[in-house]
Amino acid sequence: MSGAAVDFRRHGVRELLAGYAAGRFTPHDAAKACAAAVQAQEAAVHAWVAFDADRLSSAAQASAARIARGEPLRLLEGVPVAVKDIFNTADFPTQMGSALWAGFTPGNDARAVFHLKRAGALLPGKTVTAEFAVHTLGKTINPWASERTPGTSSSGSAVAVATGMVPVALGTQTAGSIVRPASFTGTWGMKPSFGLIPRTGMLKTTDSLDTVGFFVGHAADLGTVLDALRVHGRDYPISDAAFNDRARQAAPAERSTAASARPWRVALLRPSVWSHAPGYARQAIEGWCWLARRTLGARIEIVEPELPWELTECHRVHATIYNRALAYYFQAEHERAELVSPVMNALIEAGRRITPAEYEAALARQVELARTAERFMRGFDVAVTLATAGEAPLRHVEEAPDSALMWTLAQLPAISAPVFRSPRGLPFGLQLVARRYNDPLLLKFVAEAVAAGLLPATSYAQAYGGAATPAPAVGVPAAFEVHCAAGAAALGAGQSAGEVAA
Repeated sequence: MSGAAVDFRRHGVRELLAGYAAGRFTPHDAAKACAAAVQAQEAAVHAWVAFDADRLSSAAQASAARIARGEPLRLLEGVPVAVKDIFNTADFPTQMGSALWAGFTPGNDARAVFHLKRAGALLPGKTVTAEFAVHTLGKTINPWASERTPGTSSSGSAVAVATGMVPVALGTQTAGSIVRPASFTGTWGMKPSFGLIPRTGMLKTTDSLDTVGFFVGHAADLGTVLDALRVHGRDYPISDAAFNDRARQAAPAERSTAASARPWRVALLRPSVWSHAPGYARQAIEGWCWLARRTLGARIEIVEPELPWELTECHRVHATIYNRALAYYFQAEHERAELVSPVMNALIEAGRRITPAEYEAALARQVELARTAERFMRGFDVAVTLATAGEAPLRHVEEAPDSALMWTLAQLPAISAPVFRSPRGLPFGLQLVARRYNDPLLLKFVAEAVAAGLLPATSYAQAYGGAATPAPAVGVPAAFEVHCAAGAAALGAGQSAGEVAA
């Protein structure tokens, strides 16, 4: 039977493919669901800069015909995927959030977009980005609270997933532009290890920081989307060797001998920016760790190590690399400064004051800091910290410093999980980090934590709501709400269960 209703809040990639295989629904149903959700919600949240329902329908028809011929289902067969508007697309303009590039049609697909199409994805359009994927906020609205920022650079992609318009969206991160929007809009966001997803055919802001990643509504889809997008094979020897090192990527339960058996080694990190996090956010993650110990027992060991002191330099080094690269790559745009935002112009001017020697020294220091982070993370399977300092700030207020930038500079994989709620009922994320190229191990930990009820299976456990319709009091598994009060008491936090669970 086909023609069944598809709802991306219930049907992620796995459910769609299973439905196609069983004949419960077809790619046409997924395309119709996407178009209907966009029609119903786009006027309120402004996630898209381009959307073409006819093109989506044509792509769905081709996918459905392929399935009807009995061809094997590809990883993203018939799955609508939104694309951030900094990737070249043959079918849509690539305008990069800039009036200077309005209507620009590159005539080709970025390699990441090619990988999506090769995996069978349906591309309905392009999502809003900040100007040149930097800091100037676009038109996208945070669906939880219209007066709050949705995050900047990848905000359109995050909101498209958070509102159930698509189950997957492509994003990028140079500082925190996947982790932060995911945190502020209550969805899953993954920034893989640097270089795993190719950057050919997309806007470049920096050489050593720009990282391609994505948003999903369902935790189970993280690995599937990564496999569809990333590079594979011996042409990429370092990542290929790491991904295929069974001992390195083995979860505790997969270790073959009693001698090698051990619990998950998890580090609770309080980076140098920890002081910017409000009390409710700090207590939320401490409560989560308490619950993880209680739930997993001997299967987890959570320690609280000090980060290497050198990593306090990350924000300074990042600023030098970032600003100098912007000044170099956007020289032509700066000549028409009247069509460039004040924020972008200021960053370019700051970058022009950085000498080549200072830039080269910062790049060298990035390599050293990445090695320091790599050595540190070898002692742990996963590290956990806050994705953002807390809930989304007001649209006109600058985001408080957070640690997302550190893991970008160190080129480590990071995931924002939609776990916490603030006292205002707004989402903010738990950030999970691993050693570079230990993306598979990180995803195994996520899967076990979801199965244990420590992480939500979907973004929609936190059904979003506007200011007039507050979202549920807690958007995490009930166990977290119940036990956080005890955890806070054990920690001596002195706050109510609701405040700690938030």
